[in-house]
Amino acid sequence: MGGKSYTLKELAEQTASALVGDPSKSISGIDTLEEASENDASFLSNPRYREAMKSTKAGVVCVDPENAPQNGSGNYLVSKDPSRTFQMIAELLRIGKKTTAFTGIHPTAVIDPTATLGKDVSIGPYAVIDCKAVIGDGTIIGAHTFIGAFVEIGERCHIYPTCTIREGCRLGNRVILQSGSVVGSCGFGYTTDAQGRHQKLEQLGIVVLEDDVEIGANSTIDRARFKQTIIRQGTKIDNLVQIAHNADIGAHNILAAQTGVAGSAKTGHHVMMGGQVGVLGHVVVEDYTLIATRGGVSKSLKSGKYRGSPAIPIAEYNRQEVHIRRLEEYVERLKKLEKKLEQL
Repeated sequence: MGGKSYTLKELAEQTASALVGDPSKSISGIDTLEEASENDASFLSNPRYREAMKSTKAGVVCVDPENAPQNGSGNYLVSKDPSRTFQMIAELLRIGKKTTAFTGIHPTAVIDPTATLGKDVSIGPYAVIDCKAVIGDGTIIGAHTFIGAFVEIGERCHIYPTCTIREGCRLGNRVILQSGSVVGSCGFGYTTDAQGRHQKLEQLGIVVLEDDVEIGANSTIDRARFKQTIIRQGTKIDNLVQIAHNADIGAHNILAAQTGVAGSAKTGHHVMMGGQVGVLGHVVVEDYTLIATRGGVSKSLKSGKYRGSPAIPIAEYNRQEVHIRRLEEYVERLKKLEKKLEQL
C-alpha cells in the first residue's frame, strides 16, 4: 500500500473503534484473512470466515462485538460495522498515493472558450468540454470524457475516463460516474406509421443527478422526453444498469447490476433492487421496498420485501417454492390416489 503506516491507537481513534490488543502495533497494509501478514489489517464481516480468523496472521482484525474474541492473543478493532472500519483504514493508507500522472488541465483537452471551470478542476487527456458547460470546484474529468453543451457539474465530482454527459444535463456535488457510463442518452421512443416504419420521437428533456449519486461502469441514464429523468440524492447504481426516460429514482436507493427501470417508473427512498431486476414503466415502488434478484415488477408495490417474476411478497414466494420442489412427490401421490379410485 506504500510507505504510510498507523499505530493501532491511531487507527482506533480515526475509526472510532474499541481496541483490543497492542496500541503501539504498526499497520501499513490491508489484505484478506487468509493472505494478511503481521503488518496488515483485515476484517470479519461474515461468520462463515470465523475459522480463517483463528489462523490469520493479520496484525489487526476488524470485528463486531459478537465476533470479538473474549480472551486469547491478537489485535482487534471492535465496531458495529467492521467492513466500514476496514474501508476507512484502506482509505487512510491510500491517502497521498498517486493514482494518475495527469493533473490540472491537460494540453490535449478540448475546452470551448464559453465553458466555465471552477477552482482546482482537473481535466484529463483528450477530454471534450462543449459550449457553456459549467464545472464546479475540485471536480475531476477523466481522459476521453465528453461533457456536452450547457451541462452543469457541481463541486468535487469524479467523472472517470470515457464517460459521456450529454447536453443540458445537471449533476450535483460529489457525484461519481464510473468509466463508460452515459448520462443523457436518448430515451427509447418511436411512433409507427401505417407502413410499419418506426419514426423517432425526439427526447428534449434532461437528466438530473442529485448530490452524492454514483453511477456504475457502462450504465445508462436516458434523458426525458420533455422534462427530466431524475436520480435523487445519495442513490448508488451498479454497473450495466439501464434507467429509461422520465424515470424518478428516489433518494438513497441501491440498484444492483443489470437492473432495468422502464420509462416513467418511480421509486421512493431507500428502495433496494438486486441484480437483473426489471421494473415496468409507470409503476410506483414505495419507500423501503426490497426486490430480490431477478424480480419482475409489473405493478405498483407497497413497502415490503418481494421476490419472483411477477414480484410477490417474499414469504408467499418462499411458500410457493416449497410446493414447487415437491411437485414430483405430489404427482406420485396423485397417481396412487387415481389407482385407488379405479379399484373402488
